[in-house]
Amino acid sequence: MNTVQIRSAERALSVGTWLIVGGAMLFSILTVTPLMERHSPKGWEWTAPILPLVVDAAVVIVVRLDAVLASLGGHGGRWPIALRWMTGAMTLALNVADSALKKDLVGAAVHAVAPLLLIVTAETGLAYRRAITTAQSAREAQLKAERTEREHAATERREAQERRQREEREHAVLLAREQREHEALIAREQTAREEAVRREERERAEARERAEREARERREQMREQQQAERERLEREAAQRREQDRLEREQEARRQQQERAEREARERAALLAAGPVNEKLPEDKARLVVHASFGEGLPVRAAAELCGWSTGWVSARYQEHRDGTGLVLESAS
Repeated sequence: MNTVQIRSAERALSVGTWLIVGGAMLFSILTVTPLMERHSPKGWEWTAPILPLVVDAAVVIVVRLDAVLASLGGHGGRWPIALRWMTGAMTLALNVADSALKKDLVGAAVHAVAPLLLIVTAETGLAYRRAITTAQSAREAQLKAERTEREHAATERREAQERRQREEREHAVLLAREQREHEALIAREQTAREEAVRREERERAEARERAEREARERREQMREQQQAERERLEREAAQRREQDRLEREQEARRQQQERAEREARERAALLAAGPVNEKLPEDKARLVVHASFGEGLPVRAAAELCGWSTGWVSARYQEHRDGTGLVLESAS
């Protein structure tokens, strides 16, 4: 049975019990009240319903508290049992007393039905409630055990899942670490290769720069050598030119000296002839005038040596002073 069925049974037992208790109380009040009126002092007949009400109130207390204790799984001890049986016996005695005093067995039996039914119902309800409480406790214990087992199984599943997830995470972390290490190794190898390539390129660049520097140095040396050779050649050429110039100057001075000596000899030869009585030819006269001019002879002496007039000789002297006479002499 589930919880709903158990609650439905408890509700049916409670409703039935209270219906029986209510009917028995009503029947007991109706039965006992006339008896109490006949046996009450005169003037106190109005107190007749009090006794059945008190007895029935005790029955209600017993039934209610027994129901509560039974639902809680408790036990009130001996006094609740004594109260229950005493109220039951009092109710039975009060209900059958009138018929018993009248010697009416049938009436006594009829009036004993309700009290006996109340007593048996109270005991049976108590037994039912205790049985239901025991069954419910067992059911709850079973449900608790099942719930505990489910919780334990769920905990084991959760722990297994967490352990599996943890293992998966650890495996993923391990794979990630291996992947990172592999990538780091590849990166280091790539870096080493790139470094080797850069080193080779740097070495090639350095070798190329060194070769270019050596080539530049060789070109510089060649240029310096060529420059030195050119300077040497230029110096030699300048020396040769200077030597040629000196030689030309010496040759010119020598030629000039020879020409001067020759002219001096010629002038001396011309002047050695002495004065003439007749005019010399013009070309020869010009030579005589030139020689006279060169010797610094006066115009008159020159005129006597060439036989020409002093005016003509003066004109030739003037030409020699202006330089034109030398040109004419050279041309002649």
